[in-house]
Amino acid sequence: MSALPRHGGGIAAACRLFGGQPRDWLDLSTGINPQPAEFAWPPGDIWQRLPDADLTASARAAAALHYGVPTDHPQPLPVPGTQAAIQMLPRLVVGGRRMVFAAPTYNEYARVFRASGWQVDERPADDALEADADAIVVVNPNNPDGRLLARTDILAAADRLAARGGALVVDEAFADTDPRESVAGDAGSRDNLIVMRSFGKFFGLAGLRLGFVIAQEARLTAIDAMMGPWPVSGPALSIAADLMADCVKVEAIREAIRARLRETRDVLDRTGLPIIGDGGLFLLVQHPAASEIYAHLCRQHVLARAFDFRADWLRFGLAKAAPDAQRLADALSEFPRYRDPDRP
Repeated sequence: MSALPRHGGGIAAACRLFGGQPRDWLDLSTGINPQPAEFAWPPGDIWQRLPDADLTASARAAAALHYGVPTDHPQPLPVPGTQAAIQMLPRLVVGGRRMVFAAPTYNEYARVFRASGWQVDERPADDALEADADAIVVVNPNNPDGRLLARTDILAAADRLAARGGALVVDEAFADTDPRESVAGDAGSRDNLIVMRSFGKFFGLAGLRLGFVIAQEARLTAIDAMMGPWPVSGPALSIAADLMADCVKVEAIREAIRARLRETRDVLDRTGLPIIGDGGLFLLVQHPAASEIYAHLCRQHVLARAFDFRADWLRFGLAKAAPDAQRLADALSEFPRYRDPDRP
């Protein structure tokens, strides 16, 4: 446990430690839809030329529809994965030196701001929204505990920050499964609100490396200039335009994810692991033997997500289908000490 991966998806490292090939493993370490969305394969000419303005415009229009961005607001800007946009944030928030983030959460925000010379402080979510800072970062729903902040509280925090020239960054990477508290539709009317959205998690296509930033036009123009020409591939833009404009398909994906979530939750409930967080695409459990359970699962070639800052936490992504859920149940049943002593 002393060399835990910083993120989920460390199959290659797990194979080196516990053997097997990636295809032998059940990877539940990520919060990615395990059933990739079906899409129209991009035509051959898209693969043979640089992405043109029309292709980008189609993806932006589809993203605006999907994220509920009003027609009179700037359309979401495609980026080569939200991680790429995170790298740009310290340069985008001009004149600031102190960032506060709602902890615990995705660790790349703190790392990137610190590397850029910012003072970085962590606070519990409610305190973070009230902080006197140049920039505040919240992930909503939060990774890894699924904490969900109300849209009204986030917008109130944005207004307070605006009064003193601060910026609020809201990472909504896991908001697609239930977008009711999303502030994506509000970012275009507030010059200090920046919303990050992930494409790959919900649609199960993380390998495309595609995300969107939603903000006022001046900030989007600045990000676009930092990225340079053709940052997002033509096939990625084509697939995004196809999927995000199809409301019927999007709702079917949501329902399929809910079914996978229920199935995975049922396995964890039946094995007695207490679930303390639900992020729509993952479940967080807390148990004093979490470290031992993690290692035991690895020996069974099942990869969960462990955390170096909480040795009693384990996060489970969703099982793709009934056989995967059964494989998880079988692997857990072979661990003799996982049961909660307070449960029958």
